Amino acid sequence: MTEKSAITLEVRKDNWPETRVLTQPLPETLEKNEVLFRIDSQALTANNISYAASGDSLGYWGFFPTDEGWGRIPAMGWGEVIASNHPEVVIGERVWGWFPFSTHLKIQAGKVSKALIHDVSPHRAEYAPVYAQFDRAAANPLYDPAREDQDSLLRGLFMTSWLVEDFLHVNDSFGATACLVSSASSKTSIALAYCLQQRGILTRIGITSPGNIAFCESLGCYDKLVTYDEVTQLDAAQNVVLVDMAGSSQMLTALHQHYRDHMKHSCRIGATHYTEMGPLGDLPGARPQFFFAPSHVKSRGAELGPAQLMKQMGGAFARFRLFSDSWLQVQHNRGAKEVGRIYQAVLAGKTAPASGQIISMWSGRPE
Repeated sequence: MTEKSAITLEVRKDNWPETRVLTQPLPETLEKNEVLFRIDSQALTANNISYAASGDSLGYWGFFPTDEGWGRIPAMGWGEVIASNHPEVVIGERVWGWFPFSTHLKIQAGKVSKALIHDVSPHRAEYAPVYAQFDRAAANPLYDPAREDQDSLLRGLFMTSWLVEDFLHVNDSFGATACLVSSASSKTSIALAYCLQQRGILTRIGITSPGNIAFCESLGCYDKLVTYDEVTQLDAAQNVVLVDMAGSSQMLTALHQHYRDHMKHSCRIGATHYTEMGPLGDLPGARPQFFFAPSHVKSRGAELGPAQLMKQMGGAFARFRLFSDSWLQVQHNRGAKEVGRIYQAVLAGKTAPASGQIISMWSGRPE
């Protein structure tokens, strides 16, 4: 191993635009069962901002602990084993999973199987296993080196969207005939609209900013699109479910007050409009509640069997990955300075909806 230091981007947990870059020495030797990953590439999307927004409530800040007041936002991407003191984890193998914005991550490997490596470090114990696992590329039938960027950008958020759509379906859509999807141009919303379209039951109503209407229309996933200031023009007598990716308390309140008892389920997921977050009073209709994907994975896995659930989800993702070829524009950003710049742009909502930002804290690939 030739690398000597890890370079990491952190954010202030109470002021996300404030960042710092840390350079810390790597361990010269590894303890029993420790594994060191080199982090090659990661996705940076509005999804990552949602992780910061729910960092305390859903525990995302705890994935990669650091100094008091600072946080390491989780991001999905690809890494390679560069050092291993675990007998079943070999140097050179490729893995996909959750990483901090960094050049390296050291884990305590455990529960190693043909398909997965888990981080069993003590601080991981309180989290759902899915958040502490790394998929081994060699065992993934969908792995395609040419599609690593798509996997980083889309795979994790697609899983969330697929599970949300499945959750609505097994609950008979709560009696609704339409699904409202806020932040319709976000990739998580696009994935949800795609899944809803494949099911073909609920009408798909996207809510977005005026500048993103044309892009959303070009996708062909939505039956109807409205801007945020047009939501009160929607048919208030229609039974609807809401999947909120925006996190705006003002918009959420407006929709509940407009639909009242016709709001049959209100599902909170994202925070693309994080500056508009705030407390919610007593709202008419179904009470807004956060969707926790691991809970649905557990319940559906018990019903279908884990293998069947993963097969269904994987097949759907493979089709969505092909669909994304028609609109996703991947952009690469290397080095701490560029990663910081793109982070600020994503945080401010200043990246084009079709763009997919792939980052690497490496200025150049190490030898």
